[in-house]
Amino acid sequence: QVQLVESGGGLVQAGGSLRLSCTASGRTVSNYHMGWFRQAPGKEREFIAAISRFGGTTYYADSVKGRFTVSRDNARNTVYLQMNSLKPDDTAVYYCAARRMNSGSYSNSHEYDYWGQGTQVTASS
Repeated sequence: QVQLVESGGGLVQAGGSLRLSCTASGRTVSNYHMGWFRQAPGKEREFIAAISRFGGTTYYADSVKGRFTVSRDNARNTVYLQMNSLKPDDTAVYYCAARRMNSGSYSNSHEYDYWGQGTQVTASS
């Protein structure tokens, strides 16, 4: 099993930036493809970004493309989500997740095996 812990959330003004971190323990994170999701109050969990096991491929939701960047440092067992030009609509709890499956859809939350507890991001107008 792998345990995931997110950090780096907080309150920022619209237009600002935050960098989220997701640190894994229990097993090396290089065994997993990693994803970021978010959930706003009253809404379903939404795919944000994903990165393949060694960082060669990344995927983004249209809503964050060009503003968010996912990266990973397997030596540090950590995955990052750099968020720039934040908007009030980005306000949500952000979760990182790990998946072993090589096929399927990176945007499908049901294909992820492990989840962190989430970190709150609030972008004020």
